[in-house]
This record gives sequence, C-alpha cells and structure tokens, in this order.
Amino acid sequence: MEDRYRLGLYFREQGLEPAEAMSFKDLPLAARPREKLVALGPGALADAELLALLLHTGIPGKNVLQLAQELLDGFGGLNGLLHAGLDDLKRIKGMGGNAKRSKLAAVLELARRAVAERLKERERFDSPDAVKHYVQLHLAARPHEVFAALFLDAQHRLIALEELFRGTLTQTSVYPREVVIRALHHHAAALILAHNHPSGCVEPSRADEALTQTLKAALALIDVRVLDHVIVARGDALSMAERGLV
Repeated sequence: MEDRYRLGLYFREQGLEPAEAMSFKDLPLAARPREKLVALGPGALADAELLALLLHTGIPGKNVLQLAQELLDGFGGLNGLLHAGLDDLKRIKGMGGNAKRSKLAAVLELARRAVAERLKERERFDSPDAVKHYVQLHLAARPHEVFAALFLDAQHRLIALEELFRGTLTQTSVYPREVVIRALHHHAAALILAHNHPSGCVEPSRADEALTQTLKAALALIDVRVLDHVIVARGDALSMAERGLV
C-alpha cells in the first residue's frame, strides 16, 4: 500500500491520472526507476519500482509501474509474490506472455533459493517457525500434493530435504519402507515430515495423523526420531507437533 500511495501521489502532483502515464518517458529523468537506482541505489526504490525494472514494459492502457503494482496487490505484497508459480502469474492481465512470466519466475526462484540457503545455514534446524517457512518456500506453490522429509543430524541440523512422493490434488501414496531407506542413506538421527495441501487448508486429516504415527513407529525401529509433521499451503502452515499430534 505504501508503494501504491507513493506512485499515486507522484501522478497527482504532476496533474496526471495513472492511465495517462503510459511509460517511463512520461516521468522526469530523476524519477525514472533506472536512473533513481543508479543515482541513489536500489534501497531508494519502492517495491513496485524495482519490479517495474524487471518487467521493463507495460501493456496498452497500463504502464509498467501500474502492472508492477497490480502484481503486488494481486498476491498480497512481496511475500505472496515469492510463492507464486508460472500459472499464478497468468491471472494478472499483461503477464500472459512467456517472456515476462519466465523472467519473473526465474528471479522469484532465485529469491526462494537464497532464502532457503540462509535458513539451511542455521546452527540448529529445530525452530517450528523456521521449518514452516523453509517448507513453504519449497512446497506451498505446488499444484499437486508432494510429500517430503527433512533429514537432520544429531544436532538437528539439516542434512537434506527430499521430495519422496507425489500424488494428485487430493491424495498421495507414501511407503514407510522408502522413508526408512532414505533415512539410513543420509545417516539421519531425526527427521521432519512435510507435505502441502493444494486446497489451501492446512488442517491435518485423519489420514495425515495416521500416516504420521505409522512413519513414527517405522523410523523408531532404526532409532530415528520424527520431530514434526508440517503441512503447508499458500500463505499458511501448520506444525502437527505444536498441536500435540506427533
């Protein structure tokens, strides 16, 4: 909203309606995002201005700053946009072409990987909030259900995250024997189970609870602890351990 206010205020001060300002050429040189970035650094630019630089051009009837702001509004800001997939971007008029969507999707993926690397570098990977954020970055935007495991060492540091099974939008088949094999492969001392709910609801089903207990029992036979089962969706996450279900 702050970015939108700043852009709208500029247009009003210049006596322009937003629809009249069709390109960066309508702006004074010092107010153009590229020139502002060079002169003042990227920190001086609003979110919409940074995004506009990436998009480069608008569409008929909508300049690039408006397109950038519409993307931010449509996904609830940068955090929501960070979880957007290629198909999600098509919802915004002007993002139907492959070039714009591919460029933006590539930058978003780089951002997700950078955040994931920072989370992975934590000394210990046992904070429920950190785990939920990490799993959201990897699984929340998937259009189909994915079951994964975070394999941890004895100090609960992350060894690896592996996507083990994929299913339909409503169900997936998980084989305890395969989870045990991968835990032995990584010499894991503990693990965190994780999957996404494409429906958007993160409440665990009876099947989720039963699966958690089945895997917990199977992994106990090789002395590997199940610390949590995290369920994620777009903009939401739930820790079954915090609910007392693990």
